[in-house]
Amino acid sequence: MEKHHKRARSFVIIKPDGVQRSLIGEIIKRFERVGLKIVALRFGIADTKKLWKHYNKDEAWFLEKGKRIVEDRKKSGLPVEKEAIEYGRDIVQALVTFMTAGPVLMMVLEGNQAAAVVKKLVGETEPSTSDVGTIRGDFTLDSYAICSLDDRAVRNLIHCSDSAEEAEREIELWFDKDELIDYRLFQEEILYDVNLDGILE
Repeated sequence: MEKHHKRARSFVIIKPDGVQRSLIGEIIKRFERVGLKIVALRFGIADTKKLWKHYNKDEAWFLEKGKRIVEDRKKSGLPVEKEAIEYGRDIVQALVTFMTAGPVLMMVLEGNQAAAVVKKLVGETEPSTSDVGTIRGDFTLDSYAICSLDDRAVRNLIHCSDSAEEAEREIELWFDKDELIDYRLFQEEILYDVNLDGILE
């Protein structure tokens, strides 16, 4: 049986830069403040093999991203030392290296349209183009251009699922079913109860 839309889920990783900058509490606060509920939480070092599965990129993606890096290098007068597709693969390798550099906090959040709401709160992948008021827009300033020149992953504090379908795949990869806790928060009454019965005495 399919879960009610108010019990939709999303997957989030607070990356090593978010942990090192002591932003865990601030980030969780943003999610809780909007009404999302934490149903699973894990702190530790991410597994390298799982990270490659997590990023789930194909040859077309490697080629597209690699071409952009080649263009950035040419514009900056830097040598192009390998094929575009290799630069593309280097992006995921750099992400894996970054994501295993220190502890991360993984969590599953639940609520109406969880993936879309989380994505809105987190902001665009590139911090320099994220809107003010988003997590990335408010707390970091990295850019793709400087990352490609420095040959490193973008430091954007947090990963979040792009869609409900992607969230399902990522949650299954990182958490066992018995780690996801079904429980009720009293605030769900005010968020979802149809008639608001029981507020007045």
